[in-house]
Amino acid sequence: IIFKNLEGKYIVLSEYNPDVTGTKDNKKTIYYVTDEKQQSQYINMFKEDNMDAVILTHNIDQSFITSLESKDETITFQRIDAEIASSTKEEVTAEDEDKVVEEGEKLTDMFKKALNNDKLSVKAVKLKNPNVSSMITLSEQGRRMHDMMKMYNMGGSDSTMFENNQTLVLNLNNDLVKYLLEHDDMEEKDMFCCQLYDLAVLCNKPLEPEEMTRFVERSNKIMQMLTQNSGK
Repeated sequence: IIFKNLEGKYIVLSEYNPDVTGTKDNKKTIYYVTDEKQQSQYINMFKEDNMDAVILTHNIDQSFITSLESKDETITFQRIDAEIASSTKEEVTAEDEDKVVEEGEKLTDMFKKALNNDKLSVKAVKLKNPNVSSMITLSEQGRRMHDMMKMYNMGGSDSTMFENNQTLVLNLNNDLVKYLLEHDDMEEKDMFCCQLYDLAVLCNKPLEPEEMTRFVERSNKIMQMLTQNSGK
C-alpha cells in the first residue's frame, strides 16, 4: 500500500521517516492530513521542522487507518492538528516554567471571559515559529467518534463535538499574544481574543454561518481602527 506524503512522493509505511515521527505508548506515530488547504498552517509548521505526513483525503480513509492499526500494533495514526508536535515547540528552561504557567493561566481566564465559555480548554506554549498566534487542536479519539456518528447518521452537532474536544493553543512567542498579556486592561481586549480564536478555528474547520458573519464584521472593525490610527 502506497501513501502520498507532503512532498508529493509516494511511499510505503516502512519508508515513513522514523527520525521525524513521534512515539506514543511505544508505537510509531504516523501523522496524516485530510485537507491540504484547511490544514495549511499545520503543514507549514511540519515542513519548517522537516516533519512529514501522509495525505488521506477520502471518507473511507478514516475506517481504513483504524483497520491498519488493528492489524499492526506498532503504529498509530494521528491527524496533523490533533496535538502540537513536541519538535515544533521551543524548549522551556526550568527558570521559565513558572512564568509560562502564570501567563497560561492569565490567558485562559482572559479568553474564557471574552468567549463566554467556562469550559474552554486553553494551552499556552512557546512555538518555534513566532508568526503563528493561535491554533486549535482536536483530539484524535474525539474526531474519529464524530466521523463515525456522522457516517452512520447517529445525530450530534458538529459544533458541540468540536467544542467538547478542542484545545485553543496560544503561542507565547507571538507578538499579538504578548500584546494581550501586556495590555489586559485595554478596551478592545475581548474583540482581539475573539478574533484570535476564530482565526485558529478557520485553520481547522469552516466557521458556522453566524460565526462567519461576526468574524467578517469584527475584521472590518479592526481594519477601520487601523486606518484611523494610521492617520494620526
